[in-house]
Amino acid sequence: MHTLRHPSLEDLTSTLDLDALTPDTPVLVAPLYLAGPGSRAPVLDVLDDAPGWTQTVPFDNRDTYFTSPCQRVRIANTADSYFGGWTITYAEDPLGVPDWITTFDRNTPQEIVAGFASALVDSLPSNFRDYFSDGPHYTGDSHESVFRRHSWELVRGSRPYWNISPDGHAGVRTRSGWTHEYDELVSPAKSMWRLSAGVEPRLTPSWRAYLTRTTLPHLRAAAANVITSTDAVVRRVEEIPELHRDLVHVRVPGTQPTTPLSQMALARSPHTAQAHTPATAPTPTKPAPQHGRSRRQR
Repeated sequence: MHTLRHPSLEDLTSTLDLDALTPDTPVLVAPLYLAGPGSRAPVLDVLDDAPGWTQTVPFDNRDTYFTSPCQRVRIANTADSYFGGWTITYAEDPLGVPDWITTFDRNTPQEIVAGFASALVDSLPSNFRDYFSDGPHYTGDSHESVFRRHSWELVRGSRPYWNISPDGHAGVRTRSGWTHEYDELVSPAKSMWRLSAGVEPRLTPSWRAYLTRTTLPHLRAAAANVITSTDAVVRRVEEIPELHRDLVHVRVPGTQPTTPLSQMALARSPHTAQAHTPATAPTPTKPAPQHGRSRRQR
């Protein structure tokens, strides 16, 4: 388990010359969505500690598979598949067609996968009922509400619909038009939502995550909470994508920051004026219908 308490976005600076450091030097990086995938350790920590979950590693020792005690959730970390990374499926009938699938490609920061997996492990024992609108852990959050709180803005006139982060380097796409739910299950690219980040997150993203329409709101919110977190993450210098080095803010653990990163980020942001305007409390709305129950329940 990781015991280091990572500093927040406020504590970092962009003055560190990465070329002056050896490739294996650990540094603190923000924002997380530009930090590179990092180690699988955060995800493995969650799943290895999950009570009753089983792990299977094939003979080639390249892929890893996890199964929940109820057999409804299956998680695969496959090296040679098209997307690589992690595929997470839930099926009310363990031998039936999945109700939903979430795919994180091989370049997705592992902390995002770990946040999703942790929420999944915690909510599965009640078959998610505790997180429905009448449950004790219901918050009303979905990924949309999380992104709105962090000033992600809708791109006007875009089809499909895009919400973009204040720095312009992360986004969430909401598919427009109708697609059969089975097409989503077969082809991740047709999923209702795509999370991505990079120099140009819409056209040439560095990583992508796909969530089908029936992925539960609290799981989508868990991923969004990690993406929008201001906490820095640890990476070796060589793990930071080359294209992101001018976009991230770093420092060596233990050194003192100078100018707060938040001030620098706002200076570069196209939404600087809005960032200094106090946000008004959103008008309460009726929670959206839950779409995560099985087909037999719907």
